[in-house]
Amino acid sequence: MFLHVTDAKYIGEYRIEVVFSNGRHGIADLSSALRGPVFEPLKDTSLFAQMRVDKELETIAWPNGADFAPEYLYFQAFKDDPELQGQFKAWGYIA
Repeated sequence: MFLHVTDAKYIGEYRIEVVFSNGRHGIADLSSALRGPVFEPLKDTSLFAQMRVDKELETIAWPNGADFAPEYLYFQAFKDDPELQGQFKAWGYIA
């Protein structure tokens, strides 16, 4: 399954409403993912709020060069969906 982000909107508290190329949409909470040199600066909510859909990468990105894989955003948005657990396991997001 190839996923792309087609639309996204920052809704507050490190949460992004994301629309995917398969037509599903959900809310990805990225608060726990802001670790490491590229992502640490995004803890500043004014920078985090500058996220946009990068049409070339087909995912969300920030002015500092940070971006997340669409599959990771999908996992964050739907990690509690029992029907998707096999896919998330295949992607390596759960054991």
